[in-house]
Amino acid sequence: MVPPRLFSSLLALPALAFLSLSASALPHPRTTSSTAALKLVVRINSYGIKNIVAADRARVQTLQSGGSSSVNATNAVMIYTADIGVGSPPTYYTLLVDTGSSNTWIGANKPYQQTATSHDTGGTFYVTYGDNSYVSGEEYTDTITLNSDLVIDNQSIGVASEDSGMGDINGILGLGPVDLTQSTVSSAYEVATVTDNLYAQKKISSEVLGVFFAPASSDDSGGELTFGGYDASKITGDISFASITSAYPANTYWGIDQSISYGSMPILDKTAGIVDTGTTLILIATDAFVKYQVATGAILDQSTGLLQISSDQYDRLSSLYFTIGGVTYELIPNGQIWPRSLNSAIGGTTDGIYLIVANSGSNSGSGLDFTNGYCFLERFYSLYDTSNSRIGFATTEYTYATTN
Repeated sequence: MVPPRLFSSLLALPALAFLSLSASALPHPRTTSSTAALKLVVRINSYGIKNIVAADRARVQTLQSGGSSSVNATNAVMIYTADIGVGSPPTYYTLLVDTGSSNTWIGANKPYQQTATSHDTGGTFYVTYGDNSYVSGEEYTDTITLNSDLVIDNQSIGVASEDSGMGDINGILGLGPVDLTQSTVSSAYEVATVTDNLYAQKKISSEVLGVFFAPASSDDSGGELTFGGYDASKITGDISFASITSAYPANTYWGIDQSISYGSMPILDKTAGIVDTGTTLILIATDAFVKYQVATGAILDQSTGLLQISSDQYDRLSSLYFTIGGVTYELIPNGQIWPRSLNSAIGGTTDGIYLIVANSGSNSGSGLDFTNGYCFLERFYSLYDTSNSRIGFATTEYTYATTN
């Protein structure tokens, strides 16, 4: 199986802009029939890396080759974090939230505080990054507190003794499929994920995770994880599901089959790819990207690595249509551009208009021909259903927003 990926992220330095409240619990009774929510913090690097395309492309290319897919923690503009407690009484760590990896680990920039619930398994863990950096250390089991409703006993965690740089972030909260933990821990073939244990310990009634992101340019630029179901207040329509794809390597992640049209023109026939909170942009196969670039009239901007269009071209921009599981989702023109208020974070000009669709670097037919990253997920609610091997999507109040 493919080793897990770590959340592609940027250094969370003092210059970060904090755009939502800290992680907190919503008041829910602790019953097996309830859901529980965890609010997230989005952080924007004020000087950032200058080419997010290169970082996202490196991530995808390592996925396509069947290798490790993580990239270093300096390699994205936006990250989502949650404050997670470890031990009893808990010590809180700020962790990156990643649906594309499955190991949870701590210890970067903040030492592990052992308590009576800490148990050294005698095993080690090791995860490599897509850029040949890595994290390694000892494996423990301990009590994990996501919020007051969600306390997990005997959760496997990695305690890092070496890592390649996480800024001031303390580790990763891995929310991907359990298969991604295979061959990462020396003491076991695979380890139960946080979501697995929540379900096994009857803290949630279904092994489902709902993910909501608000656009970074909106007034509510935060996020929320809902364990055990979804938050009906965040969606504006029905949730429609698509089965996990059968195509390798996309089927080892949260992979689906999808086709894409620009206006009425097909640019990518039905093929396999992934949904990934650890990727910033929407990446598509090279042959599809060329069709998109020609149709939009965009030119490649060397400073940002993104396609750039003029104001007149933006006025003529058509919607992109993503067909998933027989349902079509519209990404309006405003959803296809980088938030202009954040142009400086990617090395762009103040008045530049940059497209968030980028080239994956290989033609279609790889078994992973697209990645629907954050720029897609901020427009659509997503639901990750482990029990039924499917992913759901629904529109939100931000699907047709024009805040970018």
